[in-house]
Amino acid sequence: MEYNVHTLPNGIRLLHVPSASAISHACIIVNSGSRDEQDEKAGLAHFIEHLIFKRTEKRNTNQILNRLESVGADLNAYTTKEYTCIHASFLNPYLDRTLELFHDIVFHSTFPEDEMEKEKSVILDEITSYLDQPEEAIYDDFEDLVFAGHPLGRNILGSAESVNKISKKDIHDFIRENYHTDKMIIAVLGNYSLNKVVKIGTKYYAEIPENLHNNSRIVPEKAPVVTHSFQKPIMQAHAMLGAQAYSLHHPYKTGLLLLNNLLGGTGMSSILNLQIREKHGIAYTIETGYSPLSDTGIFTLYFGTDQEKVDKALSLIFREFKKIKDHPLTEVQLQKSKNKFIGQIALGEENRIGLIISMAKSLIDYNKIDDLQTVFNKIQAVTTTDMANIANEILDESNLTSLTFYPLG
Repeated sequence: MEYNVHTLPNGIRLLHVPSASAISHACIIVNSGSRDEQDEKAGLAHFIEHLIFKRTEKRNTNQILNRLESVGADLNAYTTKEYTCIHASFLNPYLDRTLELFHDIVFHSTFPEDEMEKEKSVILDEITSYLDQPEEAIYDDFEDLVFAGHPLGRNILGSAESVNKISKKDIHDFIRENYHTDKMIIAVLGNYSLNKVVKIGTKYYAEIPENLHNNSRIVPEKAPVVTHSFQKPIMQAHAMLGAQAYSLHHPYKTGLLLLNNLLGGTGMSSILNLQIREKHGIAYTIETGYSPLSDTGIFTLYFGTDQEKVDKALSLIFREFKKIKDHPLTEVQLQKSKNKFIGQIALGEENRIGLIISMAKSLIDYNKIDDLQTVFNKIQAVTTTDMANIANEILDESNLTSLTFYPLG
């Protein structure tokens, strides 16, 4: 897909992706997330993401929310371990309105004390709600084991104790130390010329003072392999397996994305879904995941089942792992997996807001954006030997940490 990048003097980059649609999509992504917090300030990045919608120097909460919703647009935001993203979808005439609002909430929020207290209460409810969902909570607890003692293991929401301690000074300190202009992308996908995007982007973002990043992130060490289980007031058992994996820049990243998709990724035809759910009827949900990060990654496997079926499920899972390790994929099997993965990626391009966010992240992570054909070429370049090496490393039982939640009693 055609795209253009314009860098402002302060380092902020404007990403322009032309589109013939009447609907436009835009986002502002900051390369800062929960891993950049101090331990005692866990949840701060997510808290800021909530608060920027509360009050700015010229708008109250209602005015912020209605600025785009009043013209039928959609405005939202999220925080991850490494990013904070605000995004919107809107009709083409409202580009100026959207980029002005992004500028206002990200750079001119006032973080009033009364709003801080109200939002702390909201986030504490969010934390409680999350803990009531074992299929969600187990992911956070599991990451805490895989990244033991490292910020990547912390819950993005933080804890009740840490959230309650957050002050306005903490907020301003975090923004100053982590909202780096050269790690910030304003991205627009829509039916506009590059000149128009640059003109509007310059109008609102050229004034932001330069704040260049320093590479202060600590690479996580490999945590000890552990096996933990806990009893909880739940009806079904929930289990996870996994380990640290390849980073965004590792040559095996594409191969592991392919292996993950083959094992338990998108769709009902994955190996584990066919074996564990369809053939043996053991688990309603079984899925694998691979999340590459800037300096590491994580591979996970999750399933939920009746308590008495956990051991059987694990036995079947390890049997499938052994098959893949002992009997590497043939060229025909690998090509089928590639075709499936390529098709899924191509279909994903239809999600335009997801596409522009993905392109902006790529610009942050790699300082470039690969077109679809380049992505497909990287997938096609993965060999059966690559897949065998990846399987033997990632699916080695002796390297897998496990966590299981069992029902009480």
